[in-house]
Amino acid sequence: MSYDLIVIGGGPGGYVAAIRAAQLGAKVALVEKDSVGGTCLNRGCIPTKALIASASVLENIKNAANFGLQVENYKIDFGQIMARKDAVVKHMLTGVNYLIKKNKIDLISGTAKVLSNSMVEVQKQDGSVEKIEGKNIILATGSEPALIASLGYNGKTVITSNEILNIESIPESLLIIGGGVIGCEFATIFAALGSKITIVEAMPSILPMVDSELTKRFALLLKKRGITVKTKAMITAVKETENGVSAELESGEVLTAEKVLISIGRTFNTKGLGLEEVGVELGPKGEILVNDYMETNVPGIYAIGDVTNKIQLAHVASAQGILLVENLFGGKREKMKYNAVPSCIFTAPEIASVGISEDQAKQQGMAINVGKFPFTACGKAVCLGETDGMVKFIADKETDKVLGVHIMGPHATDLIAEATLAVNMGLTSEQLAKTIHAHPTLAETLMEAAEGVHGKSIHI
Repeated sequence: MSYDLIVIGGGPGGYVAAIRAAQLGAKVALVEKDSVGGTCLNRGCIPTKALIASASVLENIKNAANFGLQVENYKIDFGQIMARKDAVVKHMLTGVNYLIKKNKIDLISGTAKVLSNSMVEVQKQDGSVEKIEGKNIILATGSEPALIASLGYNGKTVITSNEILNIESIPESLLIIGGGVIGCEFATIFAALGSKITIVEAMPSILPMVDSELTKRFALLLKKRGITVKTKAMITAVKETENGVSAELESGEVLTAEKVLISIGRTFNTKGLGLEEVGVELGPKGEILVNDYMETNVPGIYAIGDVTNKIQLAHVASAQGILLVENLFGGKREKMKYNAVPSCIFTAPEIASVGISEDQAKQQGMAINVGKFPFTACGKAVCLGETDGMVKFIADKETDKVLGVHIMGPHATDLIAEATLAVNMGLTSEQLAKTIHAHPTLAETLMEAAEGVHGKSIHI
């Protein structure tokens, strides 16, 4: 078969690119060895958010008395929680498969190998081999959880995010190696479900990519919830015991837990693709090197998503895929830009950011103004009983353009959309502040923080 486009990998980069290409009139083949939707839908974004939703309902039940509601004799049905998670994934998966079929994309199940810049070999699950020809090839093969041999991974007591999404019971205790986004999200989930949580992070703080003022506040909130956080700590060995797992730190301290979750980052799925044979250049970590147009060094071969090691977020993969195929089939020649990419962490409270942080601005010697507004002063947040956190604006001192916005608080991951638009469009803090925001809403906190850039917040 001959195609205008062959996409290898059906995650949020690959299937979105395939659909947009089909919308533009291209004949498209999508090769996927597992399930479409990739890590995000099957083992990441969607199943974890389903679990977080259950944990959030549980927290509401625990706090019901504060709202004048007495809830007694409730119990956690972990099997039903996991079944709901699976049902959510299945629902979304059905939707993606429908979209692929609707757009007349040929979905080929199997493992792909690139033979040239116009030929792909697919090893199918039944053992047969098919060769398909394409004028353009997009590599969207994603990433997998990173592992270190000394951490003792066995898939049972020492696990990654892949396995923890399928455990059958709530662990009495959970040691999380890595205090990044994945580690902190699972800490939130299982702390709510009753697990004793310990986070071990090698860096000086958890969530090192987040504005330091917010991470300090968040670390205090974790401590209030009984979660132990150990920073500047390295684990040298992990061993199975009769009751679970023990982990030894460089300091000599030994930690014990029923299970250990390894969340130290991700590795790139480039092995076995035949990239070395066709001359596609890889980076030092095995990532596929691309330019601002998502082009590799081999004409006709492109890459998008995690495998490019630009920003490992599902929405970035989708944006890269759309830009690329619109360049290929829509008569455009646009560069990918990363200055206004929202980052969302679905902890409790949520954390979201876009643009640069105050720390980064200072490191770059930039002259800035900072505006802040706490959720304790927001009427809607007080009504919800969710007042932890704040909104923080970073604006250029000379032009007043919004350079970055950082939010920790209720629905931060939704609120960041307005801030992302402001950064993307080059709006000033004054322009945002003068935009009328409905009352009482959580979004008012952005208006007030924008006013705070010039010391004009009304309600603080």
